[in-house]
Amino acid sequence: MLWKRNRAPAASSSQQQPAASRQARCSGGLMAGLTASRSLQRGIITTLTLLCALLTCCARCAESAKPSNIILILADDQDVQLGGMTPMKKTKALIGDAGATFVNAFTVTPLCCPSRSSILTGRYPHNHEVRNNSLSGNCSSLLWQKGPESEAFPIYLSKQKYQTFFAGKYLNQYGKKDAGDVGHVPSGWDQWHALVGNSQYYNYTLSVNGKEEKHEDSYEKDYLTDLITNRSLHFLDDRSPQHPFFLMLSPPAPHSPWTAAPQYQKEFGNVKAPRDGSFDKPGKDKHWLLRQPINPMPDSSLTFLDNVYRKRWQTLLSVDDLVEKVVKKLDSIKELDNTYIFYTSDNGYHTGQFSLPFDKRQLYEFDLRIPLMVRGPGIKPNQTLQAPVLSIDLAPTILDISGLNLSSVNVDGQSFLSQMAPSLRNGSARPFFLVEYTGEGHPTTDPACPKLGPGLSQCFPDCVCEDAYNNTYACVRTLDSKYNLQYCEFADSESFVEVYNLTSDPHQLENIVKKVDPAILQAMNQRLIKLQSCVGDSCRDIK
Repeated sequence: MLWKRNRAPAASSSQQQPAASRQARCSGGLMAGLTASRSLQRGIITTLTLLCALLTCCARCAESAKPSNIILILADDQDVQLGGMTPMKKTKALIGDAGATFVNAFTVTPLCCPSRSSILTGRYPHNHEVRNNSLSGNCSSLLWQKGPESEAFPIYLSKQKYQTFFAGKYLNQYGKKDAGDVGHVPSGWDQWHALVGNSQYYNYTLSVNGKEEKHEDSYEKDYLTDLITNRSLHFLDDRSPQHPFFLMLSPPAPHSPWTAAPQYQKEFGNVKAPRDGSFDKPGKDKHWLLRQPINPMPDSSLTFLDNVYRKRWQTLLSVDDLVEKVVKKLDSIKELDNTYIFYTSDNGYHTGQFSLPFDKRQLYEFDLRIPLMVRGPGIKPNQTLQAPVLSIDLAPTILDISGLNLSSVNVDGQSFLSQMAPSLRNGSARPFFLVEYTGEGHPTTDPACPKLGPGLSQCFPDCVCEDAYNNTYACVRTLDSKYNLQYCEFADSESFVEVYNLTSDPHQLENIVKKVDPAILQAMNQRLIKLQSCVGDSCRDIK
């Protein structure tokens, strides 16, 4: 367990006795038997007195120690591959430079609700069974609430006397009538300020400890990122100093509708979506969904993409302010040195890669890689860590920090505390990991795109679609000093396979399935089969 000497509790009756009384108890028995000189007696008395004082101090310190505090800041759709952290100068300075930055952090599924469910449970989607953002896909459904949500990591923190606080976006279907309405407050939370439904910046509804709270369009009263900031600061002011605290802050940025605070709406006026890598490249040799966009994209699409890209950055400036204000508050209440602060996102994003307009859901680096920075006790500053870390590792890492025995919880992920603070823990990096996604579609044909047929979703006016029922895939990724490979299988009529060597092809431009050694394909296929059925320990032990 990670401890910090904070404040001593009230002394017991024996501890409250004067020092002379404690000295007599410690030395009296020996004094009666001493026959040496008086000076020797005085020396022994002094030594024993100091020893007793030291033991008393150690006992008090042990009693007063408390686990470290923890804060998790979870952005919505923030990429790292396309420069998504560029606007976050304060965050990089206050968390990244003050601690560890993980340059190989991945979501295990590139979509909001399944990813957030993985973060809360520490489990792959095939074990928490949240497939997409819909109620029918198990997003915040009654089945989720009775099952995986009842074993989410905040429950364990609450049992360990952590004071817990949530504010912001929870799950996409949270608070809906068919999902328990606003009265449903998940177990483990002392203070609950959760957004009903998907990300908004104004004109939204919150569940505040199970009561409906409606908001309008006043920047001072309603801008959601700032509201999350202000309420978290109040919580820190009102907390009990006798117990540790955990805050999960989940702002809407940079998710659509990309509404920046008034003071930031003119920032980044000359910024454009990056044109390098796979931007506007044809998706040849890829799954059919990547082969259907118009290539090259028309100028009107490029102009729109650039606007989206700028607005995303603008919304993140308020998140950057959130981080700064929380860190300053921790410092002012003398808790900064005893608090772990995590900054990450639920998934990545794309803006024009392979001529797809904008969204997530795909198996490529831009949608899978996420920012991850952590500062806290035992973490040396300015660390850049290469070992792969997954979204399912957040829950076990947080519970590890709290002092919980991880063998008592059912998680697929593993703690990465040993990687960022090796002086506190021993551990090893995983050799392989799984990414899985279940595509969404509509059962009927979109009237605006009759040629496409049924089974698609997230379609744009030019009939380019970002998702489909058969955009369902599972990938095994190998990332170590020897290999950087990705092997993916689609659940479609083609049994389509994509394979990438990211050492030589970091932008995944060439599907090498027909070129790679069949023995490597066989080995990756077998690992994928094992990972798709893994549970708990078996997810970490695959060779």
